[in-house]
Amino acid sequence: MNDLQQYKQRKIVNDPVHGFISIPDNILFALIEHPYLQRLRRIKQLGLTSLVYPGAVHTRFQHTLGAFHLMGLAISVLKNKGHHISPEESLAAHAAILMHDIGHGPFSHALEQTLIESLTHEDLSLLLMDRLNRHFDGQLTHAIDIFKGQTDKLFLHQLVSSQLDMDRLDYLKRDSFFSGVSEGVIGSDRIIKMLEIKDNELVIEVKGIYSIEKFLVARRLMYWQVYLHKTALVAEKMLINTLKRAKYLSLNKIDVPAPPFLKTFLTHRFCSHDFLSNPQILDDFTMLDDNDIWSALKLWCVHKDKILSYLSSALLNRQLLRIELSDTPFDEERIQQLKKEKRLFNNMSDEEMNYFVFTDHISNSTYNVGHENIKILYKDGTTKDISYASDMLDHRALAKTVNKYLLCYPK
Repeated sequence: MNDLQQYKQRKIVNDPVHGFISIPDNILFALIEHPYLQRLRRIKQLGLTSLVYPGAVHTRFQHTLGAFHLMGLAISVLKNKGHHISPEESLAAHAAILMHDIGHGPFSHALEQTLIESLTHEDLSLLLMDRLNRHFDGQLTHAIDIFKGQTDKLFLHQLVSSQLDMDRLDYLKRDSFFSGVSEGVIGSDRIIKMLEIKDNELVIEVKGIYSIEKFLVARRLMYWQVYLHKTALVAEKMLINTLKRAKYLSLNKIDVPAPPFLKTFLTHRFCSHDFLSNPQILDDFTMLDDNDIWSALKLWCVHKDKILSYLSSALLNRQLLRIELSDTPFDEERIQQLKKEKRLFNNMSDEEMNYFVFTDHISNSTYNVGHENIKILYKDGTTKDISYASDMLDHRALAKTVNKYLLCYPK
């Protein structure tokens, strides 16, 4: 019996954000059931943000199903407005949104900066999509083309990846729900009802302009209040330093106990070619999840290396470094002074103190003018970018990149 013959009945999932999500009885359910998708159940959507908002423990699997549900609503709306989307195109768009997050590892950005330095989660997603396509005998080729933007119907790609895609419409609403930060609540259903197509691109009917304004404001607030919250930031930076230390020790032949799949990435430096030439590396990656990291931290908190032990214990017990944010870079003299004052152990070198006293830089822009713009469609058929169409949002403020500098050090 092949993968598709197993699934004869329509499946329904009860989601706390969108209600009942229906999954048709075809390749889509088989795709959801695949281990690559099921792994996302074991990866939190917001990483260490639950150290700030205890309810933010939802998973990337929940988000994936939510984005899948919104894709169905969007395609239904566009078809009802007279646009031809074939059953094959609809299936491909649904499959593309299901696969959009499969390349994420546990604590995605921390992992990318330490254990898998040569590949982003987008690169890994494409590698895994190619594997899935072979598993499903080429039936996902069109879905992968949509994901890449290699399709005649650009609007299908924009539903998967753009400044107003189903990914963003779900995660803003979902992250707001689970974190309890009400500023992120958006009218995703209203926005989807206002979707139209003009010149092969997604646009928003003019009567939906206020919902788009709310969406952009909510996105800005969620970034600074949730995604880039300073406590979540310092926790992530500490996890990055912990993994860096574990990898440094491992590469220098000092035993660092860890679950086997994590051990693979601690004891080797892989380049993108390695993932292509050695299938086992990607196999090991697909077995990694949050549990591996937490299990490793519990092992490392009693490690003989004081730096690894201290950082691991601090993360497990939420004893985080102090963090300061500034609009300008921190003074180098002050950084050096902190390194002298905050030495945790005897005979610590300046290089070792970099694990505990360090600076970094973060940036965010609410809206990227000039890249897959959100366009408002007027009744006369003309379109205008939201940054100019809105009488509430200043286009210069929308497009401005906000830069902040952070300084972390022991309390």
